[in-house]
Amino acid sequence: MDKGRVGLLAATSVNMISMIGVGPFITLPLMVQAMHGPHIIYAWLVGAVLAACDGLVYAHFAGALPGTGGPYVYLREAWKPLGVGRLMGFVFIFQMLLVGPLNIASGAIGFADYIQAYGVHVTPLQHNLIAAGLCLFMTALLWRNIESAGRLSEIMLGGVLLTMAWVIVAGLAHFSWSQAFTFPTEAYSFNPDLGKHIAAVSLLAMYNYMGYSTVCFIGDEVDRPHETMPRAIMLSIVAVVCLYILFSTVVLGTLDWQQVRDSTQIGATFIAAVYRNPQTAWYASKLMVTLILFVTATSLYAYLLGVSRVPYAAACNGQFFRIFSRTHPTLNFPYVSLLAAGLSAVPFCFVSLGDVVNWLMLVQIVSQFIWQCAGIMMLQSLRKDVEKPYRMMLYPIPAILSLIIWMGIFVTGDWPGQRFSLIFLAVAVAAGLLYERLHPQVD
Repeated sequence: MDKGRVGLLAATSVNMISMIGVGPFITLPLMVQAMHGPHIIYAWLVGAVLAACDGLVYAHFAGALPGTGGPYVYLREAWKPLGVGRLMGFVFIFQMLLVGPLNIASGAIGFADYIQAYGVHVTPLQHNLIAAGLCLFMTALLWRNIESAGRLSEIMLGGVLLTMAWVIVAGLAHFSWSQAFTFPTEAYSFNPDLGKHIAAVSLLAMYNYMGYSTVCFIGDEVDRPHETMPRAIMLSIVAVVCLYILFSTVVLGTLDWQQVRDSTQIGATFIAAVYRNPQTAWYASKLMVTLILFVTATSLYAYLLGVSRVPYAAACNGQFFRIFSRTHPTLNFPYVSLLAAGLSAVPFCFVSLGDVVNWLMLVQIVSQFIWQCAGIMMLQSLRKDVEKPYRMMLYPIPAILSLIIWMGIFVTGDWPGQRFSLIFLAVAVAAGLLYERLHPQVD
């Protein structure tokens, strides 16, 4: 695959459209409900600290190991001195076989949910078919070389920013500072119960923030990756954190928090409340739904682009099935890997995800995130042979803080999710050890 086709703007665009999907338009009511009030700013800020620290971990890795595959490469190389590098890389790929398709399917299901905001009746089967069809359409849309995909991502980012800007600008005309920041008395005195609520809602905040590492999956296709990827990661985090905090503050300063809590389609509800003329409100709410659908589709586009590169990178290194290393003869992209990622999401579109969104985050914490945070220190101290042109600020404090927060979020999660995550990790490790035995290779 040719290198050097994605610049800083396209790389940042890929990250941002991956981060800004249907998430905030679905999870905002859930965040208010879980917090039992409008003070979700606490969770957004905790999530922002975690995203910044975790982003610095990714940026440090990306500067030193900018190859395609992202975390697969980072974990493999960081833990190599202890002889478990290949196993760590395999565990990441194994969890991506679950996390990738389910994340794609969850966005597609959110897309199908918002279709109903047009006022049309959709049967459960039609709902599922719409979600599955979107997965197939996004797969077809990515049937192109990376330069073309990068340009398309820049256009999509324009639509994403337009949607967020409309919500923010429209809401400011009816915004009330006192309403947005009038919190219940229990929000002003920290206690274990408040801490547990913040941790739980921070999980949802991180679900919205995730995506800043998408550019890491396409490292071999980025121009000057040692510089471009760290900058793209941090720029996208700062921009999206500001957008989300401003977005949720405007919504809660315009609508009563109880109304936000009870809404199933907060984007349409918000716009309908802003425009007082019934006819104008009706047209505006339908336009907002259309833009939300566009935002959702662009997020799936960016995420599928990144996920499709992981099996390809592993196969090229002899750590996954060789068929995944094939590239298109003329367009020069990993078409087998793309098809596998897109098509495997289709069956999950016929399943109700529910709490699985939380479980997915817990799976990633125990099978990827905590090992990356520890791995950055392994890379720095034990891999003197690896050049490190980018060093995280205040090293190693961000990595340690990120590790502590990730572990704190995990231990405050629900027991079924914790149990599922630990069982999945055990299965992944067992599968990795079996693969090592069947395909021995000197690390």
